Amino acid sequence: MILKGSQRGNAAKLAAHLMNARDNEHVELHELRGFMSEDDLHGALKEAEAIAKGTRCQQHLFSLSLNPPQDTHVDTATFEAAVELAEQKLGLDGQPRAVVFHEKEGRRHAHAVWSRIDTDTMTAKQLSFTKRRLMDLSQELYLQHGWDMPKGMIDRAAKNPLTFTRAEWQQAQRAKQDPQIIKAIFKDAWQCSDSADALKAALEQRGYYLAKGDHRGVVAVDCMGEAYALSRWSGVKAKDVTARFNEAEVLPSVEEQRQKIAGLVADKLRSHEQQIEEGHKRLRPTLELRRTQMVERHRIERTGLAQLQKQREAREAAARAARLPQKGFGKLWSRLTGKYSDLKAQNEHDAWQALRRDQAERDKVIAKQLDERQRLQEAIKKQREEQLQELISVRQQLANFMLMKQGKKPSIMPKHVTPGLRPNTRSQEKTRDERKDQGRERSRTRGPGRDFER
Repeated sequence: MILKGSQRGNAAKLAAHLMNARDNEHVELHELRGFMSEDDLHGALKEAEAIAKGTRCQQHLFSLSLNPPQDTHVDTATFEAAVELAEQKLGLDGQPRAVVFHEKEGRRHAHAVWSRIDTDTMTAKQLSFTKRRLMDLSQELYLQHGWDMPKGMIDRAAKNPLTFTRAEWQQAQRAKQDPQIIKAIFKDAWQCSDSADALKAALEQRGYYLAKGDHRGVVAVDCMGEAYALSRWSGVKAKDVTARFNEAEVLPSVEEQRQKIAGLVADKLRSHEQQIEEGHKRLRPTLELRRTQMVERHRIERTGLAQLQKQREAREAAARAARLPQKGFGKLWSRLTGKYSDLKAQNEHDAWQALRRDQAERDKVIAKQLDERQRLQEAIKKQREEQLQELISVRQQLANFMLMKQGKKPSIMPKHVTPGLRPNTRSQEKTRDERKDQGRERSRTRGPGRDFER
């Protein structure tokens, strides 16, 4: 289970993010502990913010996300145990806490938020080495549950070079491209070039043009005018980029490159790209309708289960209360004999078992719904991949047009296949057939004697 945490303020913004039902298919406020508000996350976090105003602490909250391995069903008890362990590791024992569950695209993860303010001393809990402590706990959870541990967690040097930060993801979203593909393109171009000119040519074949950034050294500008920091997206250090581009001043500025690219872009290819996107939009409603209907049906099922459990809880609570003598000599006698305390302990045990049973029922329903949602997500993922492949093909043609405008020879296919992309097997088969035809032609021109000897 990947654990990521940070100190932060702005309670209202965090509460809005955690209860965001627009970007998440299911949102469940699972726990509020240590707050006056019992069922309102906004009110609870505002309460923590009001207490923090009595101190100098600006980042009075600690927010933690808990992401289990993909395609692994994790029950609520496992999440709760992980939250408890994280609380102990971080030294936040007994602090006011909130736990929220999110579900999206067939995956379930959790968020936990603690108030750092100790109300007894009106000081903030000191948090040191949180990243290291959470990494150690994450490794413990992977080993404890027998999950396949990510390579980057086994050895920091084996970290996946195509992983990306939240800022990189948002930048790729603005350009309507897959950040994994963008990182793969930059990394492949860097590894396959040994000079600034070679890297420049490799990137231009893929539609990225180098420029001098304002504060980030060398950047690459794509056909949409988006600028990417070369060191960050290539997965190399800034000093390596500086060593390769020791004369970065000769590169044009970002604005100059954007103007140049704007003059090279072909209107017809842009219209083709738009037609592809619109075509996929016409196909999307079918899957989107299935998704929305499924989410609504799942919500109805969970609401119905919650109502049934609530009714059963009321009946069982009444039955447990009926066991205890309420008044008169019977109540007095049961207290004197110790029977009252035995019945009370039995009621508490039965109530705890009922809570565990209800949670197990909810986990079973959630696991079943997640399986169904993941099957639909495979179809959605396949459609996205098809759209991405088609867009990459059009953008490759767009890059070729730019090269032609500059008087350079365009490339039909990139020299190196980008990791994560399927090679054009049809073109490869065509090339093999052409080689066979050429071989037969040479055999015919050599004459029968040569053929016979061979």
